[in-house]
Amino acid sequence: MRWVLVGMCWFAVVCGEVKLGLEVFFEEKLQEELKGKKVGLITNHTGVDRQMRSGVNLFRETGQLAALFSPEHGLKGQHYAWESVSHDLEGKIPVYSLHGETRRAKPEMLKGLDVLVYDIQCTGVRAYTYPTTLFYMMEEAARAGIEVIVLDRPNPINGLIVDGPMLEDKWRSFIGYINVPYCHGMTIGELARFFNEEYKVGCKLKVVQMKGWDRSMSYRDTGLVWIPPSPNIPEPDTPLFCPATGILGELQLLNIGVGFTMPFKIVGAPWIDASVFAEKLNGQKLAGVRFHPFYFRPFWGLYKGVDCQGVLIQVTDMKKYKPVSVQYLLLGMVKSLYPQEFSKRVALSDGRKDLFCKANGTDQVLHILTQEKYAVWKLLEFHRAERTAFLEKRKKYLLY
Repeated sequence: MRWVLVGMCWFAVVCGEVKLGLEVFFEEKLQEELKGKKVGLITNHTGVDRQMRSGVNLFRETGQLAALFSPEHGLKGQHYAWESVSHDLEGKIPVYSLHGETRRAKPEMLKGLDVLVYDIQCTGVRAYTYPTTLFYMMEEAARAGIEVIVLDRPNPINGLIVDGPMLEDKWRSFIGYINVPYCHGMTIGELARFFNEEYKVGCKLKVVQMKGWDRSMSYRDTGLVWIPPSPNIPEPDTPLFCPATGILGELQLLNIGVGFTMPFKIVGAPWIDASVFAEKLNGQKLAGVRFHPFYFRPFWGLYKGVDCQGVLIQVTDMKKYKPVSVQYLLLGMVKSLYPQEFSKRVALSDGRKDLFCKANGTDQVLHILTQEKYAVWKLLEFHRAERTAFLEKRKKYLLY
């Protein structure tokens, strides 16, 4: 089902059914190829099929499930980002946390396993720990001679939008591990193929492709049930907005809707004039997006309990929308309209500065932002040539 905006109303248009890698794996009885092998499953609460059956239970029924590995937020997704998740048991099956002190599987965790299966829904951006967990496990699997199977899932933004800076090696980290744009337009299976070859990992890798998915689809278009991959990604369209405001949140400059009911879809502060801010942003005529004056009072987080003014972000054309460009426009406009507030809040601590640069994948964004008087258009052009080269490089890894 694809949702189409006509005037002010959304209409459902029936599309071909999207079958997840998890569904293809069991419907086509690919699990029978693993007969007699012990399986380690890397998954969490998002690892379900369209009938909401858990991959954990499906693999348990085969009698082959020997270990579970959980990413950030834990196996059931209830933990906050800053919480270290400990080891646990799911029945008699050990659950190993890959978030906290241990982010890579230790040799004893992999002992006796013949294959690792990965099935987690990600958000479609580079700066997220779920893909890095896969990449770490691919490296450890290669060392141990263990096969890796990735059950593919949709990029919830879509497979076309490519935007934002590339990753420089010095800023490689748990929140960004491979050199792709911030919005890369690839599925997790495609990223695994890219990583395995471009970084010469040498992992024995198999990707179980989806059926019925095409690159123009947002998550709403798939007709699949959305399971929030983390607490602040509650709706299927939230991933469209994460790359439009998420990096900005690292500056503690504006509230980005986290702490209110619309995470990543709004930005604001007590010192902003909503009408002026929206007018100036729309005056820049950035393609595919409009900004509406918005007034809110955060329940928690930055500016908790304080009346804020800002804008609500509306995507008007998915073919032209560039979310990271929206983010840089917001930052540049705050600098132009509210220079004193901007300067005061961008005097970052070393830790905050480090996190901002890791999220961007480069320190040049911060340099341009702080040193250039008119930063917006330099930020929008930054790494354009590198993104063009990436689009050519990624072609051989695309599955759809």
